[in-house]
Order: sequence, then C-alpha cells, then structure tokens
Amino acid sequence: MIGLGTIVNCIAVIVGCTVGLFIKKGIAPRFEDIIKKALGLSTMYIGASGALVGLLKINENGRLETQGTMLMIFSLVIGAIIGEALRIEDRLDSMGEKLKKCVKVNDSNSKFVEGFVTNTLVICVGAMAIVGSLNDGISGDASTLYAKSILDGVIGVIFASTLGIGALFAVIPMAIYQGGITLAARFIEKYLTDAMISDMGYVGSILIFAIGVNLAFGKKFKTGNMLPAILVPIVYNLLFVK
Repeated sequence: MIGLGTIVNCIAVIVGCTVGLFIKKGIAPRFEDIIKKALGLSTMYIGASGALVGLLKINENGRLETQGTMLMIFSLVIGAIIGEALRIEDRLDSMGEKLKKCVKVNDSNSKFVEGFVTNTLVICVGAMAIVGSLNDGISGDASTLYAKSILDGVIGVIFASTLGIGALFAVIPMAIYQGGITLAARFIEKYLTDAMISDMGYVGSILIFAIGVNLAFGKKFKTGNMLPAILVPIVYNLLFVK
C-alpha cells in the first residue's frame, strides 16, 4: 500500500512523543538542560555523518577525497537567501504559535514553539525522509520509512521529554511533507537520478548538523530559512548534469 510508510512514521512520532510527555513529568528541571545539550551533540553527529557520506569518496588510490563541495556551498548560500526572503522560520514559528493557541497550552510554556519547530526540522530534512518517501511512492517499498519510524519514535521521546508537547505536533508538517513526496514520486520519477537524491541527502544532513548546534549551544542558525537549500541540487542536476 503506497503511503503506508508515512502513516506508520506518523504513528511512531505520536507514540514516541506521548511516551516522552509522561517521562517529562518525572524529570527534574536541573536535568533538562544537560539532556538537551546531549541531544544537540547527538544530532550534530547524525548530521555530520550523513553529510560526510555524501561529500567524501575513496579514489582509485584508496585515499579519501572530497566531492560536491562547491554544490554544497552554493546550495546553502542560495537556499539561505531564498529562505530569508520567504521568512520560512518566522512562518514555522507562527504556525507553532497558532497550534499552541488551538491546543490551549499555557502561555508560560515557552518551549512549545521550539519543540514544534526543532522536531519538525529534524524529522523532515534528513535523507531518509526524501529517499524513503520516493521509494514508497515509486515502488511501494516503505522499508526506509519503517526504519526512520523507529528513529523518529526515539527522537520523539527525547524531544517531548525536554521540549514538551510542541514536539508532538511536528507530525502534521511531516505528514504533509512526506505524503506530498510520496504522491508526487511517480510523476517526477523520470527526472530523478541517484546523484540528485544523494546531493539532496547530504545538504539535508548539514542542516541537521546546524539544528544540533542550536540545541547544544543556543540558537546560532536560522535553520528553517535554509530549507530551500535542499532543492538547489535538483535545479543543478537538471540544468548542468547530463
């Protein structure tokens, strides 16, 4: 069944975040900051490892060398300019505030929007979300999304336990994002290449690294405004790669 992968993924996020909310009640406030920083370091590692898989290769002499560095730079710069012009992060924050009002969360819960935006970015921008949704839509193979569901469930537990109920509502944009890719997959299949998907994946992983920095050290990057960077490799591959 096409689309089952995203459905399972949504259920995993909901279950994980629900468990995290129960755990949160038993966590003393003094532990929340150190847990958040530990999560930030973990997220940085996940992002860095994903990026290096795409940016490094072993040459014919058995040595590591870089590839795609200029595409990475242009993707981030152009994506950041577009995202800043569109004020994507402000719109995500606004969406979080509206959800906060809809669920009537106490105004003193300042972490609601942070939890919503952070979890949304983490579970949406990675390579598994893109590749898994494409495979699900093209061949009905949801195995990648099933694996992602396990990871997202664990992430949901941690985010909800430290950032609160806002993390749970990240399931809404994730369902729209992954569901949209799955539904469009068969129509765009003929334009997709392995190189294009790989390039999108490592750019997304760099954004995950930036999210980790924000978690560990306080907000340093407007990561939401960098989201269009994931689309730049598509344009590059369509125009310049034969």
